[in-house]
Amino acid sequence: MNKAMNKALYLSTACLALLSLLFVGVYSRKAHAQAPSQYPILDAVAGKLVQKYQTSTCEQLWEKKSQKAPPKPEEQRVIQFLHNDPQMRAEFINRVAAPIANKMFECGMIP
Repeated sequence: MNKAMNKALYLSTACLALLSLLFVGVYSRKAHAQAPSQYPILDAVAGKLVQKYQTSTCEQLWEKKSQKAPPKPEEQRVIQFLHNDPQMRAEFINRVAAPIANKMFECGMIP
């Protein structure tokens, strides 16, 4: 598959997870157990997203990728939020990039 589709799948998944936690205000126990963070919601979202990739099978990830739909309005708002806050965007990417890239590599989704 092409690089744009991989990026779109990753961004869509990340945005959906971030959106749900931003609006619901859910915090994971792990985020509370650690030292106070500048971005407690980001901690929860990043943890949940990484866990989703680590617990998904390659087949599940390939199926999700094949069902790619355009971003929903809520996802677009989250994308815009991350565009407007470079510090939070960098922190989010730093937390999720390596675990997700490793899983995608294991599944043959990236070279």
